[in-house]
Amino acid sequence: MLSLGLEIAFVVLLITSIGYAIVLNRKLGNLRQHKEELERLAMTFTQSTIRAEEGVKRLKSSTAQMQNSIVKAQSLQDDLALLIDRGSLTADRLEESVRDKRPYTIETEPSGSRNALGLVDNIYDGVSASGETVVYSNERTSKPNKPNKQGSPEEQKSQAEKDLIEALRQAR
Repeated sequence: MLSLGLEIAFVVLLITSIGYAIVLNRKLGNLRQHKEELERLAMTFTQSTIRAEEGVKRLKSSTAQMQNSIVKAQSLQDDLALLIDRGSLTADRLEESVRDKRPYTIETEPSGSRNALGLVDNIYDGVSASGETVVYSNERTSKPNKPNKQGSPEEQKSQAEKDLIEALRQAR
């Protein structure tokens, strides 16, 4: 009896092993059928990895270029701030010089319709390039004290003066 029980146990184990072998054989067959597809997937994955590495390299180089551009832009911003400060100082000195050369005071309208930039604009309109003062009325017409043989005051102004006057007019 003992031998019969052992033989039955071996038969059960053999049937189980054969069942697992059949299942494993089917799975290996499916794997062999899809081997080409797996190879293509592996190749695609490799190519994607290479492209991603190249993209990271390009991203690093463009980041470095952008950082350099930012540094340059910051230095240009500092330079522009310096130039603006110097231009303001120059405009103040020019305005002070014009005030010193003017023999009279300009009366503002009581309504206060003129602002400081309008006053500066009138001053600049009233001084020619040779430093002659000009008398003008409320209509902002200008007539020089002496006749000017070199052309109108507008023609005698340097480009810097014209640019400064235009900037002041646009600031209104």
